Amino acid sequence: MIQIDMSASTRESFGKGAMRRLRTAGNTPAVLYGNAKEVTPLQLETAPFLKSLFHISRKNAVVNLSINDADTRHVVVKEVQTDPVTDSLVHADFHEIDLQKASNFIVPLDFTGKAKGEEFGGEVVVHNAAITLEGLPLSIPDVVSVDISDLGVGDSIVASDISLPSDINMASSETELCIEVISATAAAAAAAAAAAAVDAAEKSDAEEVTEVETSAAEGEAGAEATESE
Repeated sequence: MIQIDMSASTRESFGKGAMRRLRTAGNTPAVLYGNAKEVTPLQLETAPFLKSLFHISRKNAVVNLSINDADTRHVVVKEVQTDPVTDSLVHADFHEIDLQKASNFIVPLDFTGKAKGEEFGGEVVVHNAAITLEGLPLSIPDVVSVDISDLGVGDSIVASDISLPSDINMASSETELCIEVISATAAAAAAAAAAAAVDAAEKSDAEEVTEVETSAAEGEAGAEATESE
C-alpha cells in the first residue's frame, strides 16, 4: 500500500458560517477519529490536499498526517464530501489506524490475458472487480493481478482461486464469483433478461407517474367542485 504525506492544523472554528469562511480562505474542514482517541477537528489547505487526493484516487493509501507540524498520525481517508454543483471540497473525514494491527481493505482486481474461451465464442463476464483482503496496512497490495488466459467456456474464478502473499488473508467469501466465461447462448439470454428488467422498471415508473397524475387531477377536480358549491 502506498504512503503519502499530508499536513493539517487543528481547527477552532465551528458552525456553517465559520466553515464557509474557512473554505473561502482556501481551506477544507476535516475531522480525525479512531484508534480510541477523541475526535480532532482539523483544517487543510485545499490546493495541496486536492492534489494529494488525485494522487491516491481509487487507491488504498496510508496518509502520514502531520498535525501542527508536530504530531504525525497514520490515517486513511474515510470520506470526502464535495459540493454537488461546483464539485469543490466541502469536508473530509480521516480515520486513524494502527500500522501493527491487521485490518480489512477493498483491493481492485486486474484481470490480465485473454480467456481462451473467447476464441470459441465465449464472453467474459466480470462479477466482482475487487476483493476484501485482511493484513497489516503496509502489506496490503495496491492491486491483485489475476491471469484469465486459461479460462474456457464455462470456467470461472472465485475468491479462493486467487493467489495471495503469505501474510495476507482473504476476507471475501471464498465462493465469491469474480469472473467467468459464458457461452454465446448464455450471454444472449442474460442480455435479453437485462433488457426485460429495464422495460419492466420503466413500465412500473410510467404507471406510478400516471397514478400520481390521476390522483392530482381528481384532487383538483374535487377542489373545483367544492369551490363551485
